[in-house]
Amino acid sequence: MLSFKQTLHEDTNTHLEHLEDEIINGGVAGAKTAILFLKSLKDMLSGSSTGKTVVTVKWDGAPAVFAGINPENGKFFVATKSLFNKTPKINYTNKDISNNHGSGGPVDKLKVALKYLPELGMKGIFQGDIMFTKEDLEQENIDGVTSLTFTPNTVTYAVPDDSDLASTIRKAKIGVVWHTKYTGDTIAGLSASFGVDAKKFKKTKNVWFEDASLDLVNPSMTSKEIKTIEGLIAKTKGALKLSGKFLNLLKKESAKKDQFTISALLKVFFNTKIRTGIHFAQTKKTVKEFQEYYIDRMVKEMSAKKTDKGKQKYKQYEKEAKKTWKKYAKEIHFTFATYLGINDAKLLIVKQLEKV
Repeated sequence: MLSFKQTLHEDTNTHLEHLEDEIINGGVAGAKTAILFLKSLKDMLSGSSTGKTVVTVKWDGAPAVFAGINPENGKFFVATKSLFNKTPKINYTNKDISNNHGSGGPVDKLKVALKYLPELGMKGIFQGDIMFTKEDLEQENIDGVTSLTFTPNTVTYAVPDDSDLASTIRKAKIGVVWHTKYTGDTIAGLSASFGVDAKKFKKTKNVWFEDASLDLVNPSMTSKEIKTIEGLIAKTKGALKLSGKFLNLLKKESAKKDQFTISALLKVFFNTKIRTGIHFAQTKKTVKEFQEYYIDRMVKEMSAKKTDKGKQKYKQYEKEAKKTWKKYAKEIHFTFATYLGINDAKLLIVKQLEKV
């Protein structure tokens, strides 16, 4: 398996959703789903799960690439997410890529993909993330180890330079991690299914590829670690019982797609902390930090407006937020406790997964 060091930069993938975000997106139901997922991972790592368990790993690649056989004409193509535009942008040739996407880094990678991905012998259409092309590979010293590295997006992946894996990657013209398969008789009618078995692709020295699945067959948790996670899950369930009204309010706000609602900025607040590795404070303090963050954001938006009419929108957001905080003070506290509980349990489980 490819090992990696995470080096976080200023940007992030806006489509990436953390497990904890389920309580904002899905309210009480979302929180229950997140807790159930954590419990299933705990059971798996403790050896009490029945059957084979597969975990999907999020790889931080870019750009996204779609590749395979167009069911409408039998031709191989590559595409970006614009495959699903009202008028799809489908690339069968380098000329198509230039016409559809202009020039620059992503375009160059699409051309490499178009040249070499047919060697995989794909049957169907697949989506993945490009991890590297030849020019992205570098040699660095990582924790005293000479390593082959590449940084497709916000994470730097490092492989010991003298390993067989590094040799394989160095020979490849492109590297892709595949995570989604699409089926259907037309492009417009494609249906997605998460999970790809990359073992079914033909091997070629020109393409390094992996799928996003991690098979876990050797439980690795001690009884003490199991009890710690079970305690966190139990505590989180207790907090969830006292946060329902506010959680479901967040769910309704999330559906509005308004970037200035409490739910939208709460997600930004939490994800910024997660992305930058800042440890969450105690629940009460974290609630206060968010409320200050929200007010500061409204003040910033108001200061950017020249007219009173322009400022009024954000004054109203601030007014409504303060009313909500007062009305749901108890539920807000336990919503944050639920979020932090899920986060703490997840981090412990991730620590165990890193041993696999």
